[in-house]
Amino acid sequence: MKQFFHKSMAIFMAAVVLMTTMSFTIDMHYCGDSLVDFSFVQKVKTCGMEKAQATTSCENPTLSEKTCCTDKQVIKEGKDDLKVSFDQLTLEQQVFVASFTYSYLSLFEGTESKDVPFLDYPPPFVKRDVQVLHQTFLI
Repeated sequence: MKQFFHKSMAIFMAAVVLMTTMSFTIDMHYCGDSLVDFSFVQKVKTCGMEKAQATTSCENPTLSEKTCCTDKQVIKEGKDDLKVSFDQLTLEQQVFVASFTYSYLSLFEGTESKDVPFLDYPPPFVKRDVQVLHQTFLI
C-alpha cells in the first residue's frame, strides 16, 4: 500500500509540473452568442458570414453593419523560471557549492591498503595493575 501511495504521488507531482510549465492557446469562433468552433492546435473554421458583409463596392458605398461573428483567443503562458541555472549564482555561492561538493565526495573515498601494520607485533603483557599499585585513580 505504501509503495502504491508513493508511485501515485510521484505521478501526480509530475503531472502538476507538466501542467504548470506547459503553455497553450485556445481559439474560439462565436456567431452571435453561440460557439461555432474551437481549436487547440490550429486556426478555427469560420461560419462564412463575415465575408458576405465585408464586400462593398466603391461605386455604391453603403454603411457596413458590424458583423455578428467574433473570434476569441485564450492564451495560457507556462512558467519558465523553474530551473535556476548555475551561471546566475554569485562567485561566493559558486565557491561554496564547489567546496561542498568536493568535501562531500571525499568522504566516500576508500583506503587503498587494507593491511594492518601492527599485526606482527603482539600486545604488551600486563603483569600487574599499575594504577592499583601506585593507587592513582581518575576521579
